[in-house]
Formats: sequence, C-alpha cells, structure tokens
Amino acid sequence: MQIIPLSEGEFTVGPNKKFIPFNSLTDDIGLREAGSLVVEVQPFLIITDTDYILLDTGLGIEIDNELQIHNNLRANGIEPEQITKVILSHLHKDHAGGMFYVTEFGELQLSFPQAMHYIYKAELDFALSLETKSYVKENFYLLQNNAQVQLYTEAEGKICTSITHAHSGGHCKEHQTIKIQNGTQTIFYAGDEASQLKQLKSRFIAKYDFDGRKAADLRTQFAIDGAANNWEFLFYHDIVTPIARL
Repeated sequence: MQIIPLSEGEFTVGPNKKFIPFNSLTDDIGLREAGSLVVEVQPFLIITDTDYILLDTGLGIEIDNELQIHNNLRANGIEPEQITKVILSHLHKDHAGGMFYVTEFGELQLSFPQAMHYIYKAELDFALSLETKSYVKENFYLLQNNAQVQLYTEAEGKICTSITHAHSGGHCKEHQTIKIQNGTQTIFYAGDEASQLKQLKSRFIAKYDFDGRKAADLRTQFAIDGAANNWEFLFYHDIVTPIARL
C-alpha cells in the first residue's frame, strides 16, 4: 500500500476552535493565542490494488476557488473522482470540512463524487445533537439518506475485507480508529486519539479530550500493540513525523 500525506499546513487552534494559519519558520510562537496549540492538518491518501482511500478530509479550505484537498490530490497525480472510499474518524471540522464544497449555484455537495463515505452513525447523531464550534452542524444534513454515505451502526467491525474500524471514544464521545491490512503491512490511523508521534511516547491527560484518562490509556495500548505488530502509524496533526513505526 502507498501512503501519501496531504498536508494543509500548520495552524494555531485555541479554545475558540478557530484554525489560524501559522508558519513555524517565520511566525513568532510567543504571539499565538493563550492556550492555543500549533498543529498540522494532514489527511492521508492510501492507495491499494483496488482502492483510493481518504482518511479524513481536512479543513475544507479553498485556494483560488479550489478545495485544498483537491489541489493536494492533483499535485500527486490523483483526480478527486478517483477516490473510492472516504473514511471519517470523527466529524470535527478540521477532519470533515473537506468532505463538502459549495457549487457556483450555492448548493452544498460532497467533494468526492465517486466515493462511498463511511461514518459512524452514533458520531453523526451526536454531532447533530450539539451546539458547539467543533462541528459544522449545518453541513451534516447532507449525510442523511444519501446514497454515497454508509452510516454504519456497529461500534466495531469491517468496512471491507481489509479495513476494520473500532470505537475509541477518548478524544470525542463516538471517535473511531481505522486499521488497514494488506499482507504483512498494517496501517493504523487513530485520528485524534493519537495525532502526533510524541503522544505515543509519553503519557499525559489532555484537557481538550472528551475523556482524557481514557484517551491516555488508549495511547498506551496503541503503542504496545503497534510496536509488537509493526504497525505504520499515521499522525494527523504531526508537523515533523506524519508516518512512523515504533
């Protein structure tokens, strides 16, 4: 399997959940908002013998009237129409924003017209029940009763023979992790349960997690299992190391 990180750049994000572009080479980190973090936003493209798979979809930023994730795909020789599966770890706006675009007629559409979108129904239901800056709730009605969207209901199971999902529920209540296996190669994507390599190397409890203690326990177990089974970890918010084995 081929793994292609699709970086959308660095951002500061604070309690207001606004993602503000940041350049670690030129910007003064001391001037960022109090309590904010510096993160990268980085979906992943996985190419297998049968599929072009997107793991999360970025912020949905447009550059010159084109979605950045579309631009990033084309920079790697891939057209958006080639994507066959879009798998969401959760629906926070920095992970789900690129799933949508607005046409010249003002209509909201899915960004990958040939892809099946896989979303945990409990996460969609939870997102629609809340008023929070973490979710762009008005976009999610497009996901209901949509032939391109599979709202799976089982907490743990298979998307297809080679792809499994599992409820984690640390970072947000209905978060999912994704594992893709092909022969001896195993890709593990924990979304925001473990979004940076350093999170697997030292235990901490984060205030931004829904259940910080559970998320910390999950990271400990991911590190043990990943090291024992030679997993390739994908890190969505890691500026330095998007892909690593332990």
